[in-house]
Amino acid sequence: MTYCIDFPDEETAVEWSLTESGAEREEVSYRPRFYVNTTDGSLNEVESSIGAHPEVAEVEREEHRPGWRHDACEMLAVEVMNLDVILRLASTITQLGRPGEYRCYNVDLSPEFRYCVETGTDPAPAREPTMMELETPPITESGGLRSVTVTASSGETYVLEEDPSTIARDVEALIQEHNPDVLRVSTAQLIPQLFNAVDDKPLQLGREPGYTQLATKSTYESYGRIGHSPARYNVPGRVLVDASNSFFLKEANLHGILDLVERSHKPLQEASWASIGNILTAIQIREALDRDVLVPWRAWRPEFFKSAATLEEADRGGYTFSPDVGVHENVHELDFSSLYPNIMCTRNISPETVCCDCHPERQDVSGLGYSICPEPGYLPDVLQPLIDDRDEIKRRIREEDGDTEVLEGASSAIKWILVSCFGYQGFSNAKFGRIECHEAINAFAREIILEAKATFEQHGWRVVHGIVDSLWVTPMDDREQTGLEAVAEEISEDVEIRLEYEAAYDWIAFCPRRNDDAGALTRYFGKRAGEPVDEASSYKRRGIEARQRSTPEFVETAQLELMQEFGRTRSPEGVCERLREFIEELRTGDVDPTRLAITNRVSKRVEEYTQTTKNVAALERASDLGLEKNPGQDVEYVVVDDEKDGRARVALLHEEPERYDADFYRDELCRAAESVLAPGGFRRSDIEEQLAERVNGSVSMF
Repeated sequence: MTYCIDFPDEETAVEWSLTESGAEREEVSYRPRFYVNTTDGSLNEVESSIGAHPEVAEVEREEHRPGWRHDACEMLAVEVMNLDVILRLASTITQLGRPGEYRCYNVDLSPEFRYCVETGTDPAPAREPTMMELETPPITESGGLRSVTVTASSGETYVLEEDPSTIARDVEALIQEHNPDVLRVSTAQLIPQLFNAVDDKPLQLGREPGYTQLATKSTYESYGRIGHSPARYNVPGRVLVDASNSFFLKEANLHGILDLVERSHKPLQEASWASIGNILTAIQIREALDRDVLVPWRAWRPEFFKSAATLEEADRGGYTFSPDVGVHENVHELDFSSLYPNIMCTRNISPETVCCDCHPERQDVSGLGYSICPEPGYLPDVLQPLIDDRDEIKRRIREEDGDTEVLEGASSAIKWILVSCFGYQGFSNAKFGRIECHEAINAFAREIILEAKATFEQHGWRVVHGIVDSLWVTPMDDREQTGLEAVAEEISEDVEIRLEYEAAYDWIAFCPRRNDDAGALTRYFGKRAGEPVDEASSYKRRGIEARQRSTPEFVETAQLELMQEFGRTRSPEGVCERLREFIEELRTGDVDPTRLAITNRVSKRVEEYTQTTKNVAALERASDLGLEKNPGQDVEYVVVDDEKDGRARVALLHEEPERYDADFYRDELCRAAESVLAPGGFRRSDIEEQLAERVNGSVSMF
């Protein structure tokens, strides 16, 4: 089967299929197409004008469905000479007539995915691709290549450290020798650097000479968060995977991406850089095209008119209980299995079923009064196979039925699709989203978790915390408890979604907020029952420093050990004594500075910052060294002297610092220790007094 597609010229596509000996090449003629519909007018004018365009090969009249609840209608099928012209022509057409009179479909599909869905090509490879990894240190704007570490699929490693031209030729030779199907690069910048390093015979990293830049770098904002998309490149006949730009490679593995390739029909290279929403959209597009529903270029689903009261009720998320701050013994955690996806499937929530025109009298969504059409929606048809397959994969993992790495990769990849499918319904640019779906799902989720809480309490269990789809319960005093298995089964039958027993805890601690005693909704940690006290894997933690990506490795390790000390002794004095040992290790200079690196995401360009922060100092140093840092990228640095101003405060990890500011990191350690001790009322001032040996801790405060 085809595993990657190249487009060497305007009317040709090259399919590469994996074989036992390497790859086979097949050249085919290909002309992409898009569609034009009119809401109130004639297609004749568009047909005559677009048909005369020099880059249009053919215009035909065909019948297709413009939406899920629409019958097939006449449209223009516009076949063009090449992929690049589609956006230009679609923009021109939509500007004709009155606003919205002409609408275009199947416009902004990615090239390889478009080819697959238009030609019916399955991009899932016939065998597992072989992979070669190319790692390089950060590349400066003027410094060029310094070294490349090459790891073949066989496990052999080669460190190349000659001049740039020699490095490039050695990389080429290794690729030709091992003939990998996938090139995994630490940064896509490496590709042009390798090609630019040679000035005689052209370099060949693909199965044919040359390379192509598919996209330039860009910065974007998503849900208030700044992200960076690096430039993307292609080499003929091989898949390029940029490890710095692959969410699914980080969160799953190559096997997980291959599972998504099979489900979405996005070829491996496109699937590797795709976002969660991009993959989910591709799966939805396949379902739509199978039903002859075309893909709108832009969403045309305005929010329905709502009263102020309905808006206030609808504009809410899932339910979160205020946690009972403190340390609790004998706690059990139960989670609803894929709650939001299962709500969509069991309640038939889909963009064309919620607030349908055919059942305006129905009020299926409690509190909102929205109707839900009983006719099956397309979204449950998309999600149910994902839910069922992940359940089966998890069963196979538990029973050790198959390759664990393959199964866990697939499970993780599907998990992220299911996690995001709910939020995607509220995304303004979603191809098939609708805000009313988002609101209805939240309404059902609130109802379900409140019903579950009431049922637990009826059976003698007290809920100490709950977050959207998870509940933590402990036995009520002086009450007889029904077995949790029976309670979970009753709740599952009532709400039609399985409530699963997740874990038992010897103890669990719910943290207060930093500046008052109210419970922090998502900051907690606890020791799982029956697991060793001295192993980090025995402790679940959420929201505290050990789970924050910016936390240095040394501080993370220290917090885990402080947690273990608390698990052994339940003594603030014992935890502070262990903390003193970490502080002494800092004071004596015994900590490797690389273990103190802070990783933060850049939100603006360095010149746009108005405050002089450590992040800004790191960006200024990076600029001095010729290391470009764009908004959305990470910067890694060690604080070497926090009392100084500007660049001197920090050293980049890339600079291999040999010293650090012990006082700064002492403060970070004490902050981490406070997270461990605060559930018992032991705050930062108490920790400082304990460290000064002025006050003895008392176990009674716990």
